[in-house]
Amino acid sequence: MSTAILHAEGIKKSFSSRAVLDGLDWEVRPGQVIGLLGRNGAGKSTLIECLLGLRELDAGAVSICGEDVGDLSEAARAGIGYVPQKSDLFEWLTPDQMLAYFKALYPRWNEAKVEALLGRWGFDAPMRARTIGKLSVGERQRLSIIRALAHDPSLLVLDEPVSALDPVARRDFLRELINQVIERDTTVIFSTHILTDLERVALDVAFLKGGKIALQGNLDTLLEKARRVVGPTSVIDKLTGAAPLGRMQLDGGTSSFVTFEDGDALAAREPAVRADALSLEDLFVEVTQ
Repeated sequence: MSTAILHAEGIKKSFSSRAVLDGLDWEVRPGQVIGLLGRNGAGKSTLIECLLGLRELDAGAVSICGEDVGDLSEAARAGIGYVPQKSDLFEWLTPDQMLAYFKALYPRWNEAKVEALLGRWGFDAPMRARTIGKLSVGERQRLSIIRALAHDPSLLVLDEPVSALDPVARRDFLRELINQVIERDTTVIFSTHILTDLERVALDVAFLKGGKIALQGNLDTLLEKARRVVGPTSVIDKLTGAAPLGRMQLDGGTSSFVTFEDGDALAAREPAVRADALSLEDLFVEVTQ
């Protein structure tokens, strides 16, 4: 197994009396493309900020490429690309001025890629002459993505990167992510609430619930194995252990639970129950409810 590019151990973060991250452990290996999922308010942005050293931890530790995230070397920092949920660009600068500023900070800055992306994503001369504050929210988000991709990072962290983009711009970004980032074996953490986008790019998914990673695995494998077993409550009671995933009491004396074991074989043995396949949306609901 590859050495982790990102390792989090026992990290905690609370706001007032509410624990957002509660002893969370997580490991991301080089080349993994992970979709980070969770309900609104689950703490996805807080987790990302803690992983990147942008928010102080209450407890625990995070390392990137074996270095403590609070004391990263310049080389380690240069290998990270980050697109925050809200634009953090210098709004008084023009796009060209902002990109020139960041170019000076990154020795691996790929000017040819920047110019190609600016051209493909509609940044013509008049737009590049405006200050960033006068650009639309979607234009600022595209510019933030260009900045994050410009230095060919080995770790790319995306926090709702397409939330302000229209469907055409989302499609263009996802194509860029697949063709120019993922195929280079870049490690990607991709937080989004648009599950159809995630299915196009993510190889693995991680579900954040209750301040911890509740479930992680290969997306195709999880969907292939996941089954919702439905039947009379009296039968379901005999089939389940304590607090199985997605246990629900339905109407009319019927219950259900979700299993990653052989649900189809279980249904074959028990004529009173059935096993239904789950979509990613179904799985999201079952894991995070």
